[in-house]
Amino acid sequence: MSLPNEANNTVDETPASAPCCHGHGHPSDHAHPHSHAEAKATAPAPQKPLDGAERTVYLIAQMDCPTEEALIRKKLSSMPSVQTVQFNLMQRLLTVDHSPLEREAIAQAIRSLGFTAELPETVAQSETAGVARKSAHWPLALACAAAVASEIASFAAFPGWIAALLAVLAVIAGGLGTYKKGWVAIRNGNLNINALMSIAVTGALVLGQWPEAAMVMVLFSVAELIEAKSLDRARNAVQKLMQLAPERATVKKSNGTWHDVDAKSVSINSIVRLKPGERIGLDGKVNAGRTTVNQAPITGESLPVDKAPGDAVFAGTINGSGSIEYRVTAIASDTTLARIIHAVSEAQGSKAPTQRFVDQFARIYTPVVFALAVAVAVLPPLLAGGVWHDWIYKALVLLVIACPCALVISTPVTIVSGLTAAARKGILIKGGSYLELGRKLRWLALDKTGTITHGTPAQTHVEAVADIDIDRCRQLAASLAGRSDHPVSQALARAANADNIAHLPVDEFEALPGRGVQGTIGGKPYSLGNHRLVEELGRCSATLEARLDTLEREGKTVVLLIGEAGVLALFAVADTVKETSRAAIANLHALGVRTVMLSGDNSHTAAAIAAAVGIDEARGDQLPEDKLTAVAELAADGAVVGMVGDGINDAPALARANIGFAMGAMGADTAIETADVALMDDDLRKIPAFIRLSKATHAVLIQNIVLALGIKAIFFVLALTGAGTLWMAVLADVGASLLVVANGLRLLRR
Repeated sequence: MSLPNEANNTVDETPASAPCCHGHGHPSDHAHPHSHAEAKATAPAPQKPLDGAERTVYLIAQMDCPTEEALIRKKLSSMPSVQTVQFNLMQRLLTVDHSPLEREAIAQAIRSLGFTAELPETVAQSETAGVARKSAHWPLALACAAAVASEIASFAAFPGWIAALLAVLAVIAGGLGTYKKGWVAIRNGNLNINALMSIAVTGALVLGQWPEAAMVMVLFSVAELIEAKSLDRARNAVQKLMQLAPERATVKKSNGTWHDVDAKSVSINSIVRLKPGERIGLDGKVNAGRTTVNQAPITGESLPVDKAPGDAVFAGTINGSGSIEYRVTAIASDTTLARIIHAVSEAQGSKAPTQRFVDQFARIYTPVVFALAVAVAVLPPLLAGGVWHDWIYKALVLLVIACPCALVISTPVTIVSGLTAAARKGILIKGGSYLELGRKLRWLALDKTGTITHGTPAQTHVEAVADIDIDRCRQLAASLAGRSDHPVSQALARAANADNIAHLPVDEFEALPGRGVQGTIGGKPYSLGNHRLVEELGRCSATLEARLDTLEREGKTVVLLIGEAGVLALFAVADTVKETSRAAIANLHALGVRTVMLSGDNSHTAAAIAAAVGIDEARGDQLPEDKLTAVAELAADGAVVGMVGDGINDAPALARANIGFAMGAMGADTAIETADVALMDDDLRKIPAFIRLSKATHAVLIQNIVLALGIKAIFFVLALTGAGTLWMAVLADVGASLLVVANGLRLLRR
């Protein structure tokens, strides 16, 4: 909830999550999107700071769970200079929009809560991520020895003061940090696990349960350490992607010599030399040489890809046996790999639907159980003559059960593990909501060119319609086509270039979305477009219709050159279907997903391609607005609909779909930024893989919720019946947390 301060400043609307134990990473975000439009509005990418404000990002090594987040938010909201705050707990990052020159004052406010506040640009995150864990472990070892000794002293009937002294030593050595954090939490009105454990252990000491108090604190501290290391594995899994790009690169200097330099210092257009077997440090285009490149670290492809002059190479991929030189096209901070890491890190800051449900449940659960513990401690002795000692002890057991640690931590660990597993396979998911939604996908709409087909059609037929030289027609068509980036136009331009047909200057060039292009050549207007354009210009005839019908039924796409006098020539191009498309469609059908192809090509060509790969339905002559309408129709009955496109031309349909998939996003800024799910190569089989991962993630989430609540329910009953002890409750609580974390991390092995 917002916490306005006296200057009417605002903070992010991320609700304070339920208490959890130290080490529990748990990202925050805005309300769960119930529609695709809302999902776009609540995407984790931070908005620009308000006018006149500065934005500072702090790395807080101790910020592990919503408890720390709530403390920091409350502190900063009281500062007039603070305008907004945004949290990414999985990365331990705090983004603050504030008045100019207030950076140090904000950092000091954070430090006053016992946290460090470092600037990421001055401290390597990989080093600071473990700051909270670098303290010496000898106090915990001493606490363990003292707790065991206290148990032995009590069992051997030594004088009571010996067991008490050893227990106090164990609590101080192993739990001083817990007491400090518990006191901060209580002082700020938060009942987190540190506060609950501090109360429970203190209560046990007051009741004279010396060995049990010591063992409870030691068990909690040991489990907390193990759990923190497990969480760090999930938190830092995506950071391992950073290690894919080497820190050094061999760059050609202006005098022709080669020098080994820091990759971060290499500028665009620099020439980099790559030896066989080396890992590529920066994005670029091959300048000289030939090789094969293993792109699996980025795309998940199983086979190396051939590279020749003009082909793109990407940071983090591995050179094969050839030696090449490439020209740098992106600095180190803007490579495809860097954008993937950024996108996944931002996605970790979003909340999935299950996570929001858990948060809401936990916010109710903890106060209710705490209130019940107080009632158990007070009411039976007052109203029924119960023994104070016994009922207070039962209340202390309930206090430990009152912390929903395992429940709260189970969802973010599982979601982050799923997001990271997908990124390793070349599937870039922009948020946990899309990862969860994928299992419900019922319809998948697909563009044809570059999605179902290879996207590199070749010209197969040229035919003059009017009394005009065919080479002149090819020259006019190639001149128009050369100004377009559409694959069909490019096929005409390539064919003309192969026959050394020169291009003519084109004036007043204009692209006609879903139809073609037009322009003026030599002062005369010409158009190059599809069947729809011919009909709109009123240039169609029965004879031409018959000829087009014949070619289109052969699965060819026909474009026509149109002049002032009418249609001058027709050009037929054909694209080949990817073998992976057939397998992908079959896998989608096996998963219960129906498919429809939405193509700008004519209906006959669309039907022929759809039949070749087994698509359920084909719609041709689709303009961008037609594709949008088609997706809306599919979703009209509430079905979850996905749309596969290039992230640019199909933007309206991609935006309307519940999940927008961008194909071949490697190196494409727009696709990575706009798509909900970006497939880093052009392999359609990654969509069934995404759906299977979504199903697996949901299954793990349900398992963790059932496990966490089941254990709580069992010990709730044991506590009320007197069969449960403090150390058993702690063991069950931290044990459940470790189990759900380990279960969530299983997704990293997919």
